[in-house]
Amino acid sequence: MQRLLTRFIFYIAVFSYGMAYADAQDKTEAYTATVDKDGIQHVRIIGGGYFFNPNRITVKKGIPVELSVSKEQGMVPHSIVANAPEAEIVFDEPLNGNPKTITFTATATGEYVFYCKNKLPFFPSHRENGMQGIIEVVE
Repeated sequence: MQRLLTRFIFYIAVFSYGMAYADAQDKTEAYTATVDKDGIQHVRIIGGGYFFNPNRITVKKGIPVELSVSKEQGMVPHSIVANAPEAEIVFDEPLNGNPKTITFTATATGEYVFYCKNKLPFFPSHRENGMQGIIEVVE
């Protein structure tokens, strides 16, 4: 019983920290990718206390995109997910402090959501707490 109570208090503390941090991060950060000399659109995304920075990314259709994704320091696990097969933007990666590379070439214009799929027991998901963003694909 005491072990269960200890876990519950731990989750409350982590959740409270995350909510306070999310309030501090409650702003839209936008980034428009440009095509580098290598012909690739490079974008760096950092995830953390219920946020992605940037949380709105504009890329060009038909040009390869390379996302470098990582997580700020902390105990709470995060991920980054996009499921837009109609635009060939599909990925599902856990985040950690070491950058990971995700590549795709968008095939359709529009706005596509990316988000964190993680969820602590008894609490709203990270996505419900605002940890999501938009990939806007333009001509």
